[in-house]
Amino acid sequence: MSAKVLERFPAGAPRGAWPAEEFAAARRAEGEPATVVMDLQSDAFLVVVPANEEE
Repeated sequence: MSAKVLERFPAGAPRGAWPAEEFAAARRAEGEPATVVMDLQSDAFLVVVPANEEE
C-alpha cells in the first residue's frame, strides 16, 4: 500500500499537545481517511492518506 503525506509535524511537540492527531481528526471529519504514522528517520509524525493509483 502506498500513501500520500498531507502534513508533517515534529515529534517534539509540547507535553499534552497532539497537533498531528488534531490535523488528522479534522481531515477525517471532512471525509478523508487520514492516519498518523511516525517517521523514525526524520523524528516526525506524518498525516497520511491512501494514495490514488492514478497519481
